[in-house]
Amino acid sequence: MKIFATFRITGLAAATVLALLAAPATQSPAFAASEIKIIVNNQAITSVDIARRVAFLRLQRAKGASTEMARKQLVDEALKLQEARRLGAIVPDAQVDASFDRFANSNKMTGKQMSQVLAQAGVTAGHFKNFIRVQMSWPRVVQARYGGGGGKMSGADLVAKMLESGGEKPSTTEYILQQVIFVVPAAKRSNSMIAARKREADQLRGRYSGCEGTREVAVSLRDVTVRELGRFLQPQLPPDWKPLIEKTKAGQATTARVTDRGIEFIGVCSTKTVSDDVAAEMVFRAENTETDESQNSKDFLEDLRKRAVIANR
Repeated sequence: MKIFATFRITGLAAATVLALLAAPATQSPAFAASEIKIIVNNQAITSVDIARRVAFLRLQRAKGASTEMARKQLVDEALKLQEARRLGAIVPDAQVDASFDRFANSNKMTGKQMSQVLAQAGVTAGHFKNFIRVQMSWPRVVQARYGGGGGKMSGADLVAKMLESGGEKPSTTEYILQQVIFVVPAAKRSNSMIAARKREADQLRGRYSGCEGTREVAVSLRDVTVRELGRFLQPQLPPDWKPLIEKTKAGQATTARVTDRGIEFIGVCSTKTVSDDVAAEMVFRAENTETDESQNSKDFLEDLRKRAVIANR
């Protein structure tokens, strides 16, 4: 998840697509007045910071996402950035902004569109950029303390190490996906409305023959949204959709599901097997998530925690 020079996320498009698949199509939540909840070495973490991190965790479908997890992450990130500042290892704004824009572009969005998606989900671009800053700065801090072996291996290094040990470069399936939403407004949500919209969705699914003509068909339907989700590798698939997508052939659509926004299904535009370095790295990291962070990094952070003055309110 972290490398020395650039910002990368395992499952590069995951955060954006989870915003599209999981976040209700509503305005960003209104936060109550900000209150200081934690002080880390005189740095305040507010209730708004915590609420935004909870939203970010939900956006990522993080296992066990909770206020407690959000608080822990924000404390850890405060400690990491404080140490990075002390060592002069903070990544400048220009590099953070460039990484944010690259992330947006990789999801076929502009930076402005990405900011809107994050705001709608209750995260905000500023919160995400601070997360990026930590991910880019912390490996520099670890490297400064332990030397070149203390940071995260790059994707190329991981793949080379795997091949050197006798393993074959793994392959995975690449999916091009399309999302279709039969919107059910919250004010009109009822069992009869859900059932009616489910029938409409199933009728379209029965005629579904690929992604090309879906938008033209949707224009003639009431309150139907079509979103081009783009490229996904198998390890990137959102957990709640993954089983349905994996058993759906190219040119067909998954079964329809009831969600917060109404009735949804995913169209599988195309699939192919890929085994490039990016795919190999993603498969390797997905299979080794428990050991994905270097021990040096863990030990260093634990040392910072022991020496820190942390007050919970």
